[in-house]
Amino acid sequence: MFNVGDKIVYPMHGAGVIDAIEEKDILGEKQAYYILKMPGEVKVMVPTAKADEVGVRNIIDKESADKVFGILEQDETDMDKNWNKRYRDNMEKMKSGDIYEIADIVRNLSFKQKEKGLSTGEKKMLNNAKQILVSELVLAEHSSQDEVERLIENKINTSFNLFRTEDVVKQSVVKKFIPFEGTGTDNLL
Repeated sequence: MFNVGDKIVYPMHGAGVIDAIEEKDILGEKQAYYILKMPGEVKVMVPTAKADEVGVRNIIDKESADKVFGILEQDETDMDKNWNKRYRDNMEKMKSGDIYEIADIVRNLSFKQKEKGLSTGEKKMLNNAKQILVSELVLAEHSSQDEVERLIENKINTSFNLFRTEDVVKQSVVKKFIPFEGTGTDNLL
């Protein structure tokens, strides 16, 4: 059971502070709800009886936040080449509410976006994952949203430059300077 003032994470929504615990009558059923104040003055009601079931948890501590930043500094992990399967895999990670899995999604999709772009669905997923990540790190680090967003971008850019810049340059050089003779396009004229 959480208390008013506790900082908690609601999977798929992000982190916030319990503003109140109120009993509400919704659809003829009286239940206690955590009134969670989220970033941007959004309020979310979470049934107290189902909090464990839906994965509500305390926010991470400073040591865990450092581990999250460490994940953002690593090379991307293997992802499925098929965007549809990759999307489903990432959605499962998002639903888990595990901050390390979300950091993994943010880093991997950010790399993919820099390398060749993302589908509309994956762009939306990246934005949602970033929002969830930022909301928890803001509370864990006692920082502003702008500071945390800047720090995340810096970590991702640094790791991308360390692990991927050469690969991207090689690919673009190959595409520009190697003629694709014998590809079956000669007879199109």
